[in-house]
Amino acid sequence: MTLKITPVRVLRTGEVPESAVLPVADGTVTLWRLPVAEDPGAPALLDAEERQRWKALIREDHRTRYLAAHGGLRRLLGQYLGMRADEVVFVREDCPLCAAPHGRPAVRGGGVHFSLSHSEDLILVGLAATPVGVDVEAHPKAEVSALVADSLHPREREEFARLPLEARPAAFARCWVRKEAYLKGTGEGLAGGLDRTYLGLGPEPAAIPGWSLADVSVAPSYEAAVAVAQQ
Repeated sequence: MTLKITPVRVLRTGEVPESAVLPVADGTVTLWRLPVAEDPGAPALLDAEERQRWKALIREDHRTRYLAAHGGLRRLLGQYLGMRADEVVFVREDCPLCAAPHGRPAVRGGGVHFSLSHSEDLILVGLAATPVGVDVEAHPKAEVSALVADSLHPREREEFARLPLEARPAAFARCWVRKEAYLKGTGEGLAGGLDRTYLGLGPEPAAIPGWSLADVSVAPSYEAAVAVAQQ
């Protein structure tokens, strides 16, 4: 099954998409980009757990980002599933590592698979008919990429060390989003281990059995990737 990514669509703060057709199981992933901006209507859409997490955030920019991301996600899912945004109920699938209920987030009753990611002033949502993971990251500072690169797969560490210093932050971010997208898709998250699966720092991600992966262009100084389970 070949991964088919629709052009990234932009959903402005507080908006609901005019048309929302559920993805079909042919490898299609629909991507939405949301801005990080004040969203006065978002708190009324959240459930009790989401509201608690939002109120627990200390920094105002983190609170703004949380509302923009989760309010936007609810509006999208509500439109795709034909229900009000505040009626969407989230559940957790079983973890593939330990079978406890803290795996991939899902919508109660199914209908569509989704993945949410945000970094600085950019939010990315992916929707698909099969399990999907998306990740977006702003290019880190050079010292951060050098430090965290030690957690990558041994071959990726070697690739990182061979790069010129100025190319390392972008290459590291490219590898990181591939790993995050894949691990979000499987439901393992970072517990799955960044050093276990080789995805590479090159122009194209390495192939993984049962999954399709691709890099996504979203904005300058950002890297993004999407992973979708093959049927």
